[in-house]
Amino acid sequence: MLSGSSLIWIGALLLGLKASLTRASDFQHHGYEEMVSALFAVQSECPYITRIYSIGHSVEGRHLYVLEFSDNPGIHEALEPEFKYIGNMHGNEVLGRELLIYLAQFLCEEYRAGNERITHLIHDTRIHILPSMNPDGYEVAARQGPEFNGYLVGRGNAKEVDLNRNFPDLNALMYYYEKHNGQNHHLPLPDNWELQVELETLAVIKWMQNYNFVLSANLHGGAVVANYPFDKSREPRIRGKTSNSATPDEKIFKKLAKTYSYGHSWMHKGWNCGDYFDEGITNGASWYSLSKGMQDFNYLHTNCFEITLELSCDKFPPATALASEWLANREALVSYMEQVHHGIKGMVYDENNNPISNAVISVAGINHDITSGTDGDYFRLLLPGTYTVTASALGYQPFTKTVTVGPAEAVQNERQQKAQAHMVFLNENVTVGEDNRSFSCFQDMTDLAFSHRCRGHIVSEQLTTQS
Repeated sequence: MLSGSSLIWIGALLLGLKASLTRASDFQHHGYEEMVSALFAVQSECPYITRIYSIGHSVEGRHLYVLEFSDNPGIHEALEPEFKYIGNMHGNEVLGRELLIYLAQFLCEEYRAGNERITHLIHDTRIHILPSMNPDGYEVAARQGPEFNGYLVGRGNAKEVDLNRNFPDLNALMYYYEKHNGQNHHLPLPDNWELQVELETLAVIKWMQNYNFVLSANLHGGAVVANYPFDKSREPRIRGKTSNSATPDEKIFKKLAKTYSYGHSWMHKGWNCGDYFDEGITNGASWYSLSKGMQDFNYLHTNCFEITLELSCDKFPPATALASEWLANREALVSYMEQVHHGIKGMVYDENNNPISNAVISVAGINHDITSGTDGDYFRLLLPGTYTVTASALGYQPFTKTVTVGPAEAVQNERQQKAQAHMVFLNENVTVGEDNRSFSCFQDMTDLAFSHRCRGHIVSEQLTTQS
């Protein structure tokens, strides 16, 4: 494995950096008005690949603005995954807010400069950036300033509610279902849940329900570690004792966390802020157990896999530290977004080529299912390997095939077939004969031109993953 310094040097080389955000004077803290101005400036500079929209308001009426990057802003394109970054959930943890503003500026500038890696990422991914989930808390913390900010000043929203303890608690239900062979995904919300959460939490939950997010990260401060689900322990709390609380996707979550920690200049080294985390990652409950957190909620209520990134020992670092923090996180932020393309994706159609939404996609041996979106497309993050994958939907017979995920990029193994189940499941690696006039295509997700050429052609041999 490459050392951290090598990873950062290679990252800078691959990103093909021009003159974007290189002067220390470019880095400053952004109050609400400055943040909004910065986002709209990016949209004005890159109008054809960006869109700004609000998902709601804070308690004090500030917009929760999201900046979207896509080659078709405002449109979900079938088979193009949705990704999100959320910053400043705790108002006094401000580095994530600044990093996401810088990331937005960087993506725009590098796209305009013709950076192939960034162009590829924006053309193949729909990226949503919410720099501040808690703008009210930030204003409280900012009034104290970096020098005098207390550990909790501005942490909560305007009503002093911790937003990362404010989501419906689905873990208890999940742990019950595990023992009784119950539902393993998209757990239902309790009655009157909308009246039990804060306005900011409500806005984010509605956002999650309206977009079929595949991968996400939530940026925090106060430590330096990549934290993955579950946050809530399965075991009763005992003072001074913690226990690992693994999801069925423990292996892929560890891979996602390591992607960030090794892309970061020093997170992977382990010793930070007086704590040690092996390889710079930790299971949430193994660190400390918390209930009603956002990353667990993502996994249990939606198709989205989310981790929590603790990015600085100082919750409110001085402006003089922002340039070095940006350089430390830049490659990690980009590499993590690219992980949304690792696994399998496909379409589910009926016999008349109508998309089937909410079809359940199950992977044998992993007790966590995902579902197809409105357009019938699905995305399943997986490590390299061979998997037995089943699509099922109410009123249709299940359809099962084997798919192989290669060691490099994510792959799409596509097939279109009028099966007895009257369901088309575009996700297998098979030999297709002329007799049934099926369409088959197996591709590296990064080669979109190959995908378009492939559709509508008979492929009569088994294809292998491109490495």
